[in-house]
Amino acid sequence: MRKPECAAAVLLLGVVLGIHGQTVPPESGPPVPRAVQLPLSGQTGQAGGVQTVQNPLPSGLESVNTITSTVQVQGAYQGSVPSMSSPGPTFPLSLDDAVRRGLEYNLGAISNQNTVRQNEGYRLVERSELLPQISADVLVVEQQVNLAALGFQGNIPGIPAVVGPFHYVDLRAGLTQNVFSLTRTRNFRSASQQLAAARLSAEDSRDLVTLAVTGGYLELIAAASRVDAARAQVATAQTSFNLARDRLAAGVVPRIDYTRSQVELQTQQQRLTSLENNLAKYRIYFARLIGLPAAQQYTLSDALPFAPMKNLTLDQALLRAYSHRADLKAAGALVRSAEYARQAAVAEHYPWVELTGDYGVLGSSPANSHGTFSVAGAVRFPIFEGGRIRGDVMQADAALKQRQAEYQDLRGRIDAEIRTAFLDLVTAANQVAVSDSNRGLAAQTLKYAQDRFAAGVTDTLEVVQAEETVAAAEQDYISSVYSHNLAKATLARAMGQAGLNIKQFLTQP
Repeated sequence: MRKPECAAAVLLLGVVLGIHGQTVPPESGPPVPRAVQLPLSGQTGQAGGVQTVQNPLPSGLESVNTITSTVQVQGAYQGSVPSMSSPGPTFPLSLDDAVRRGLEYNLGAISNQNTVRQNEGYRLVERSELLPQISADVLVVEQQVNLAALGFQGNIPGIPAVVGPFHYVDLRAGLTQNVFSLTRTRNFRSASQQLAAARLSAEDSRDLVTLAVTGGYLELIAAASRVDAARAQVATAQTSFNLARDRLAAGVVPRIDYTRSQVELQTQQQRLTSLENNLAKYRIYFARLIGLPAAQQYTLSDALPFAPMKNLTLDQALLRAYSHRADLKAAGALVRSAEYARQAAVAEHYPWVELTGDYGVLGSSPANSHGTFSVAGAVRFPIFEGGRIRGDVMQADAALKQRQAEYQDLRGRIDAEIRTAFLDLVTAANQVAVSDSNRGLAAQTLKYAQDRFAAGVTDTLEVVQAEETVAAAEQDYISSVYSHNLAKATLARAMGQAGLNIKQFLTQP
């Protein structure tokens, strides 16, 4: 085929097939901007939670004088990523070290950090909608075309019915730019607020981990103290049993006194076994909480004795909570995110401006080519969307109202948490004072009963009753000190900045 005929054929093919390098028609441009729809609720609860609840004493230690609480850990906060592959030697573990390990290895904290990364990625995706989209490609075509199959019937002067084979090479870079779109801009702002909320939620999860670890540490201290008290009671019961046995052998007491002392000794031994079992399970649970192997042995190096709470009023605690609670700030960021999402949906009514263009070289070979380009700008106007935009606005409005309701609910929950923690704090302080007095009186009563039995004035019933009173008084004191310290930790978390407040509250003189 002669060169003029070939050129005419290629020109015709360019018109018919739309050879690469032609201006993009407006109707085939970028997709219509859509508002991102948020989930109805901002409270996903995927990572679980940590809260203080009323909890009965371990079996055999029930008391009507002391109300105990415990930190209930749920969901991901119960687990951790192991910090070591196998147990090492026994080491001392302070509260600060336990909290540090929890913040680093607890699964709840790790999950929230990954949520932050996920939201960072989401924000980058939304930002990309505002930035130029640039791409490049190399196109090499080898083609033969039957013009008759495309509707060109008959002979066209200078153009045969079958064109080719022919080839061309196209090296090209293209650009698409969103010049103006309120919907995309507000989607990006909504994503930015969601990222801020995720970061604040991760900060709040650190407070929750701190509360969970502190509660577990306090529970271990209480469990170990109960074991020590039970061992002392076993020793006391053993002394009483030995005395009853000796007096029975001497024929000065009936056998029932000996049997009653033996039953009391075995009861105390059984109680000790139960408490030791509880302590061992607490140690395994706590190890899981902070990323230690279940078989790892450690000792608690902080005693955290009773210390009265001073220089903090209810109003001061509420003000600090509203200023510092990270979850409240996160809820506020979610409200702002929902507001931007609704504005993005409303902006779907507005026109938007887009720019597309490309530049490249087109020819039969890279050495035999010529530069070509195209530039197209478009202003698009939504006219009829079949109710889609109205539906987007309704969905966004529902999500916004839900976020606002959740924010107000959280403020009310914070108020209730502060007030409840103050009530527990005052009650536990009173229980400490009463139980401390009771255990002193119970110890005196036991001494008098033992002296009376040794003198033959009374039987072992009085001694056994006194021993039970001492055991109950000791457990009441341990539980009340634990409840007081836990109320401090709960108040510190309720006020925000738990890591700083818990250390200050538990170690203050």
